[in-house]
Amino acid sequence: MKQYNSKEWLKSLFQEYVFGKQTLNQLAIKYDKTKKTIQKYLDQYQEAQPITPTVRSVVIGIDCTFFGQDNGIIVVRCPALKKDLYWKKITTENKAVYEEARRYLEEAGFDIQAVVLDAKHGIKEVFSDRIVQICQYHQKKIVGRYLTTRPETEAGLELKILTGAMTELDEKSFRELLDAWYERWSVFLKERTYQQDGKHYWYTHKRIRAAYRSLVTNLPYLFSYQKYLGLKIPNTNNSSEGSFSELKRLLNNHHGLKRWRRYRLTETILNR
Repeated sequence: MKQYNSKEWLKSLFQEYVFGKQTLNQLAIKYDKTKKTIQKYLDQYQEAQPITPTVRSVVIGIDCTFFGQDNGIIVVRCPALKKDLYWKKITTENKAVYEEARRYLEEAGFDIQAVVLDAKHGIKEVFSDRIVQICQYHQKKIVGRYLTTRPETEAGLELKILTGAMTELDEKSFRELLDAWYERWSVFLKERTYQQDGKHYWYTHKRIRAAYRSLVTNLPYLFSYQKYLGLKIPNTNNSSEGSFSELKRLLNNHHGLKRWRRYRLTETILNR
């Protein structure tokens, strides 16, 4: 006879619910229980705490994802271990949540050798004494937001194509091509649109200028992975992005959860 409430059965039930994509209705039918009873069992299950990896010198990727307004998580992942080292609920992405993540890791004994980040303003300063790699995928997204998927000008199209080729180039080649692009379009970029008073103006092609400026600002951090080959630094946060995609896919199987239950599932998935 099945021992309901046993640790083994509760774990099996929870695993079915989270990773087996079983709904409360399906589990209630399978175990001849009410939905309310199944939910009670799920709520009382205590997930074992994750074992901290013994590796201490790490290259990490840090990223945030949101499930709705004021409802997100920050996750620190070690791509080499394919393991999440830290996560926490957040209501906004700012410098403070990154500082807290770093403090936690260092107090836990981790030696951060390099970090892969997105290009959000002020974040890389949290790791100014470490090797920083700005995620090339995020940089492409920044340029894409400014230029759109179909740039209307030749200058914008050329810059978008150049940015798209970033992952196939080294820093010297990319810098030379970016400088050549600017020299070709410098006059165009300085074009102004004047107000009726003839005195006040704005730059006509301000979105292209902003895209170019983001590349110039972040360029010192876009090719760190090529400078420190021994550390095997990823050039993107794709490991975190893939983890987020899997997380959201599994959570989407269970709509309408209270926030605390949703986060509990999140913990279980990230602990895996």
